[in-house]
Amino acid sequence: MNDKILILDFGSQYTQLIARAVREQNVYCEIIPFNKSFELNPKLKGIILSGSPCSVNEENAPTVNIQEMTEHCPVLGVCYGAQLTAKLFGGNVAKSNKREYGRAAFNVLHREQLLQEVETTSQVWMSHSDTIKELPDTFKVLGNTDNIPVAAFKCDDKLKHPVYGLQFHPEVYHSVQGKKIIGNFLFGICKCIADWTPAHYITETVAQLKQEIGDKKVIMGLSGGVDSTVAATLLHKAIGENLTGIFVDNGLLRKNEFEEVLDIYKHLGLNVRGVDAKSFFYEELAGKVLPEDKRKAIGAAFIAVFEKEAAKVDDAAYLGQGTIYPDVIESASVHGPSVTIKSHHNVGGLPEKMKLKLTEPLRTLFKDEVRKIGAELGIPSELLNRHPFPGPGLAIRILGEVNAEKVSLLQDADHVFIQLLKKHDLYEKVWQAGTILLPVKSVGVMGDERTYEFTVALRAVTSVDGMTADWAHLPYEFLGEVSNEIINCVKGINRVVYDISSKPPATIEWE
Repeated sequence: MNDKILILDFGSQYTQLIARAVREQNVYCEIIPFNKSFELNPKLKGIILSGSPCSVNEENAPTVNIQEMTEHCPVLGVCYGAQLTAKLFGGNVAKSNKREYGRAAFNVLHREQLLQEVETTSQVWMSHSDTIKELPDTFKVLGNTDNIPVAAFKCDDKLKHPVYGLQFHPEVYHSVQGKKIIGNFLFGICKCIADWTPAHYITETVAQLKQEIGDKKVIMGLSGGVDSTVAATLLHKAIGENLTGIFVDNGLLRKNEFEEVLDIYKHLGLNVRGVDAKSFFYEELAGKVLPEDKRKAIGAAFIAVFEKEAAKVDDAAYLGQGTIYPDVIESASVHGPSVTIKSHHNVGGLPEKMKLKLTEPLRTLFKDEVRKIGAELGIPSELLNRHPFPGPGLAIRILGEVNAEKVSLLQDADHVFIQLLKKHDLYEKVWQAGTILLPVKSVGVMGDERTYEFTVALRAVTSVDGMTADWAHLPYEFLGEVSNEIINCVKGINRVVYDISSKPPATIEWE
């Protein structure tokens, strides 16, 4: 078992970034809501208290027993966590004269372990409306900014383990020395060992899966995506042919994707059944126009097909899923699951009557970590580095009703776009790209003939995690080449437009 850092979440938008910053330094960490109980064991090396949209002076403000935590391990409070620490130990926290948000210059006043090798003055990122006006008597100021007298502090007086506080957010990109500060906390103060590596994870997880599953059988729905493929490969290493994968062609995949992905699965040695269910999905989608109606129809159709195929596997005891850590955090967050902007189609939601236990080999990993594990497992880069693709597939890139003819048109147009991105070395410079078939026909001229055909929109965005995204500034010459190629090669499309909307306010997908 690895050393562990625990992050107590008070509802900050940056909490996941703290976890990523810790994991990037090969130290294992977990996020739990601040009000969830946890075990104090020898592997728990430190606790980080996150920021929060709350004020420590609000009635019913979230709180924890920091004094008790310091009996077991060092504690680091970030923003709200720092203010809460100061207040609970007898300091004074009050409203700032003005809300401080954005870049600030942090000045190191006393080095201490937390600020070792940190530049004397460096840029940090602020996001708070309260400020620490006065520290408790036993606390020591470690750093300030031009506007904030207490930007970093420490207390170890009469405590078994020290407690530190930072008024700024070291986990965000704009805090230039932030990762160094977090590293000092992990290694200099908590004495963590950096053993959270892909190879270690694979060895440990495969051993756990062998023990958990034994000689029982597992069935798993595969999508051709990164998460399900990596999860299936880990399960295969643990239980071999006792894993049966089911890969359904719902008629909404990218061009040639069904055959190409099955071929990759074959080379990986996975036991996967390919199921051609295109006609069934098209029948279920007939007459469906609204995005949510299409999503629900696809989800229901998948369950029907999966149940039928799963019934052919005798004595299956487990259902494998590619659930990853952000899904787990979201479902157990301080405020519960966020408001539904759109319903997601995943392999989840299978009927209780199947009575299968869940096994989720990736439930502690972020997306970038899944890719690293996949690379270590030898999964081809063309699959690991593919752009994200929506669960409902091309159904939500066809605005309006879906049918086989429209899918074929869109597959051909999208194939042109993606292949040209790869040809011009642009594919890996955008986070996600795709083509949308619009329910719009327009007049065109091809040769001496008048045409009346469909319009497609090209969509390409840059992003880190898909939470926010900017439209990709692709060269005009490239867009011109894509447009010409689609119009010349895809009969039925005579107009191409480019989407220059960012997220927010738009979404990456159109439906």
